[in-house]
Amino acid sequence: MSDRYSFGALPGENGRTRFRLWAPGQPKVTLERRDAPALPMQQEADGWWSATADAAPGTRYRYALGNGPTVPDPASHAQDGDVDGWSVVVDHGFAWRHTDYAALPWPRAVVYELHAGAMGGFRGIMGELQRLATLGVNTIEIMPVADFAGTANWGYDGVLPYAPDETYGTPDDLKALVDAAHGLGIAVMMDVVYNHFGPAGNYWHSIAPDFFRKDIHTPWGDAIDFREKPVRDFFIENAIFWLTEYRMDGLRFDAVHAITDDTFLQELSTRIREATQGRNVYLVLENETNDAARLEKDFDAQWNDDVHHCLHVLLTGEHDAYYADYADDPAGHLARAMQSGFVYQGEVSKNLGHARGKPSDHLPPSAFVNSLQTHDQVGNRALGERIFALAPADGVRAAMLLLLLSPPVPMLFMGDEYASQKPFLFFTGFPDQNLAKAVREGRRKEFARFPAFNDPEKREKIPDPNDPATFEASKPEPEERQSEAGLHMESFVSTLLRARNMRLGPHLAGAKSAGSEKLGETGLRAQWTLADGAVLTIAAQFGGEALPCAAADGHVLAESREDVADTVARDGQLLPHSAVAWLKAAAA
Repeated sequence: MSDRYSFGALPGENGRTRFRLWAPGQPKVTLERRDAPALPMQQEADGWWSATADAAPGTRYRYALGNGPTVPDPASHAQDGDVDGWSVVVDHGFAWRHTDYAALPWPRAVVYELHAGAMGGFRGIMGELQRLATLGVNTIEIMPVADFAGTANWGYDGVLPYAPDETYGTPDDLKALVDAAHGLGIAVMMDVVYNHFGPAGNYWHSIAPDFFRKDIHTPWGDAIDFREKPVRDFFIENAIFWLTEYRMDGLRFDAVHAITDDTFLQELSTRIREATQGRNVYLVLENETNDAARLEKDFDAQWNDDVHHCLHVLLTGEHDAYYADYADDPAGHLARAMQSGFVYQGEVSKNLGHARGKPSDHLPPSAFVNSLQTHDQVGNRALGERIFALAPADGVRAAMLLLLLSPPVPMLFMGDEYASQKPFLFFTGFPDQNLAKAVREGRRKEFARFPAFNDPEKREKIPDPNDPATFEASKPEPEERQSEAGLHMESFVSTLLRARNMRLGPHLAGAKSAGSEKLGETGLRAQWTLADGAVLTIAAQFGGEALPCAAADGHVLAESREDVADTVARDGQLLPHSAVAWLKAAAA
């Protein structure tokens, strides 16, 4: 293990541990152990400091900088006492039970995004795995778990990327979750953030100011300087760390458009593939630039916000902010996305004011992860409303059919499967009350440009992210799932996923678009040829009137309402807020 990672505390034999820190410019660095004498670290070339000392797993330690504060290890594998507390030496030996598990090929993935804290920590997620497996989910994606300041956070304010936040559980708890998932045939992905650090608990400015660029800033502060090899290694080794020590099956890289070095992502992908040879490892991007070239070789897929935005406009009629880019022709844009992947492939975005995207027609459907909602699209709303609280129930069922049966990789957000209307709000738990106030006021100011929140009194009703009640309000409620609407939707989703996994799944790798067109102003009809030559056709109407629509060849694979397929076959009419899928078997 010690040869794989440049940073951190790596235990060896006889209770001895190697400690290593990149701290260029420091006159000295001292290793402090809570129950042992301090030990000067030895200076190495290129700004590195190291020490090998008696420190069995469980030892609490930190670093005293020669011209700065005493800090936790930025590559800490676990913390005792939040981000400002003691780092903990961790032994990554674990009694894995399911060592022969292999993730399915990526085109067959059905992803379920969840928040560890809202689901009751790592052990809480374990309690949901059997239900998700029965539903038809074969991949869970966990929002970032890297240690953050305070008791609650979405995870994108992490500052110690190697350490699972202690509010979620121990490193062994996370490994037990991965192992249990593998035992049920579920792959585990994790969201990682390599474009910025959170606003509290990041000591890299003191340890190594060269970690950041002086000439570039991001919305979250100074840009990380990926031109420095130790900086690149810190993050690339982190990705390898999660995929090997925790046996994760994939990573979703947050907001890579904010990474300022064009070569970093390619090196990241190359080194991950080298370190995980022989495994199906999923590498997925969030990338506002719609850079199709990233998906040709280096990465498996990208979250396709274009599809979400089209569906949202069709279902709700909203056209504020980025929805304005899709409001002129939402059905036409959705038809393009179903056929080609991205809606914006070089066209000018009204919202951004510049061209966005590259041609994506040549990419397979599996290069795109589609969703009805994500943590972003729900939680970035002022009141955290879900689509089920904003749109007609039949319309959402039609969208769910399109999502779960079309060849692009589908992703559910926790609660989607039972039509949850419980809000998922933006929440934090910063101990620093000045920071908490700044976050609260900044969020309310952000929504001042929206007509619904022009009135200061209305903005005051936007939940305070740092109020513990905001986090509590965002947790799923089992009672909601047991409601009549919840059980009805869960049965529907399970039926769709059974059809996807059994009838379509084996033939999704190699699927290709066979064309897509809009129906009227609010519907579409899309078709794909699967790898075995079968033809899948889906027609959907998200508006409130029937549309002319001819039945497709083949048998009815699924419908969002019992009478949809018969009405299309008999009357040539697609009912309001409905969808139907046909599958024509390959010629013998």
